Amino acid sequence: MSLYLEHFGLKEPPFRITPHTDFFFDGADRGATLEALLYATLHEEGIVKVVGEVGSGKTMLCRVLIERLPAHVETVYLANPSFSREEILYAVAEELRIEFERERVTGALHALHDRLIDSYGRGRRTVILIDEAHAMPEETLEQVRLLSNLETSRHKLLQIALFGQPELDEVLALDSMRQLKDRITHNFRMRPLSAAEVATYLSFRMRAAGYRGPDIFTDKAEALIARASGGLTRRINILADKGLLAAYSEGAHAVTEKQVRAAVADSEFERHRRAPGLRTALAAATLTGLVLGAGGYWLLAPAPPPAAASTQIPTSATPAAPAPPAPEPEPVAARSPARIAPASAESRPSPELLPEQVRRMEGYGAGGNPLLLSRIAATRGKLDTVPDERYTIELYISDNVDPGRVERFLARARDNDRVPLESVYIVPLKVGDRYRIWALLGDYADRAEAVEAASKLPRSYREAFPLRPRTFAELRRVL
Repeated sequence: MSLYLEHFGLKEPPFRITPHTDFFFDGADRGATLEALLYATLHEEGIVKVVGEVGSGKTMLCRVLIERLPAHVETVYLANPSFSREEILYAVAEELRIEFERERVTGALHALHDRLIDSYGRGRRTVILIDEAHAMPEETLEQVRLLSNLETSRHKLLQIALFGQPELDEVLALDSMRQLKDRITHNFRMRPLSAAEVATYLSFRMRAAGYRGPDIFTDKAEALIARASGGLTRRINILADKGLLAAYSEGAHAVTEKQVRAAVADSEFERHRRAPGLRTALAAATLTGLVLGAGGYWLLAPAPPPAAASTQIPTSATPAAPAPPAPEPEPVAARSPARIAPASAESRPSPELLPEQVRRMEGYGAGGNPLLLSRIAATRGKLDTVPDERYTIELYISDNVDPGRVERFLARARDNDRVPLESVYIVPLKVGDRYRIWALLGDYADRAEAVEAASKLPRSYREAFPLRPRTFAELRRVL
């Protein structure tokens, strides 16, 4: 293996199938989903669910989530799907080092409740991450629901994240599971990578392993890996690794279609046949799509207009990311707002909104919520007048369009001295026959000014939101 690494100038194997968080790929909605999970687990969002095919990267996402959670969050990782109802309770208590009488389930539950209250009082949070949840017995999943009920009069004491294959959705569709299903507030779906994303993924993994030359995989090799793997990252890793080995054995420094065909023949993958769900791409990282809802409960879906994909606040030296290349054809419901823009900024003679854009904004039902109504009106006025080249800061974009939740988010902003409510803008985006809510903050002369303003926001905002600089031209393009 040392010769294999030396041959390609690598520091370590780039395509191991075991999760290695240094190789986390944040494209294809992975980064957005991670950010959303981080926010959900830090802000008392109850139960969240992540579903994906075998080998789609769920365990990697779970491991990265554990690493990224701040120090004040205690994590309990359960990888055993065969726990009984009592065993899962005992496992959680033992992971948290709680002393209890094992013979008494109620005693363990009371001890856990007392511990969680004490932790919450000391500013600590507790998160349970359950892998392979689709294989859990129904009675065990029912115990998960009961654990989610642990709370004070005002706060959830325990956050729970379920990771499982699509069969988990089938289990939760059972009548006996409806109470648990009703408590799952946010659903995330790990969609397979597109052909273009597979090419980006291969390059990313090679460079994360230390490679510094031109791309090793030819275009045809990348396309074949994409087709044969079905876009599943574990299969991509297996085929890419075998392709590299084949190239090394031939003394070649490029992986061609020939070597990938040999890798495919050797792997004997069963063709990936599961039909894509109604929710892909846009819905793939959403709540019944990707939702962490407004009401301060932010959620990132596939980034709308072009911007840096990093989860960190960009520096003033970071250039704006170029518009992404045109993706392969996707279902209409899967396309992000940036891909279905009705008009380009260049063709617009003035900042004023077009009539059809106004109609789409007005089509969102804000109910009788005064803060929401006023901010939408203020946003429309801003978009009618502010120059395209000025910047604002993205707080969140969400499929949870419940006006009450958006109103509660705005009420919290109103009560925060460092976040002036008059600087919060709410954009209702219509995608197909559904709406999304885009929350933004401020009006800045340039990107550097927006970045500086983002760095001075309250810590809760800096930890929870992506805080991406956006131009007002981008906003108009997606309306």
